[in-house]
Amino acid sequence: MPEETLAADDDIRHVNAFWRRLGLPGLIDIHTHFMPERVLTKVWAYFDSAGPLVGRTWPITYRLPEDDRVERLRAFGVRAFTSMLYPHKPGMAEWLNDWAAAFAARVPDCLHTATFFPEPGAARYVARAVEAGARVFKAHLQVGGYDPNDPLLDEVWGLLEDHGIPVVTHCGSGPAPGPHTGPEPIAALLARHPRLPLVIAHMGSPEYAEFLALALRYPKVCLDTTMAFTGFTEKTAPFPRESVPLLLELQDRVLLGTDFPNIPYPYAEALSALARLDLPSAGMKDEWLRAVCHDNAARIFGLYETDRRR
Repeated sequence: MPEETLAADDDIRHVNAFWRRLGLPGLIDIHTHFMPERVLTKVWAYFDSAGPLVGRTWPITYRLPEDDRVERLRAFGVRAFTSMLYPHKPGMAEWLNDWAAAFAARVPDCLHTATFFPEPGAARYVARAVEAGARVFKAHLQVGGYDPNDPLLDEVWGLLEDHGIPVVTHCGSGPAPGPHTGPEPIAALLARHPRLPLVIAHMGSPEYAEFLALALRYPKVCLDTTMAFTGFTEKTAPFPRESVPLLLELQDRVLLGTDFPNIPYPYAEALSALARLDLPSAGMKDEWLRAVCHDNAARIFGLYETDRRR
């Protein structure tokens, strides 16, 4: 058997062993990337060059054709995932949304994902995406370089708040700060839209404590675990030990995210990092892991009944 096949089999085995031990029916990963091929090729080239928003060597572990990436997630036991995509300039978001709608139609285990950019017409195409069945949106303040409080987005945020549609938002200053990253712009946004179901990507790295505080203040705010707690991230942006107890307090609002396929380590490492967390109540760790890796997303997105077999 080829070495690559053996490595893939081992990868799949480790991930499946993780969720089976917890008595879960699989995983729900709310932060995975699928994009038009020419866009993803440019994203990978940026990672390969260790561009300024990356800052260090960042190998893409799952540099596979699209169909193979979908099948790898399914082999991992990922029951639902997303196609996180994002524009970096005006005129991109609407055609990205058209691509994502078609992708979700042909890949039914992908939650229909959409995005936006502060530009004239944003409210129109966001409303169109919602009408077409979009379940989750992505806002990348770092790559997009925009202020979430831009007046061009006022109607967008109001629409998503009214419909209760989660928005996964890269708003932390990691791995490199942008002109509008950090907790202050998000605090201002939530003051105007307190019912907005915002999902703070990467646990808000590196401003973990500040974003956790916002989640405590606003009951609709969630956080995703994308790349947090892994050895790769802990080297440069360690999660503060004093904030670990808040992970239990916010147990029902922490969601599994991985950044697949654009991660510089095997998928299982994202899960092992969660299992290694030194939670204050060791006896509650499995319950916390079940909530984070499946049940919270299943509830928020109305995906399944709690169908675990304990």
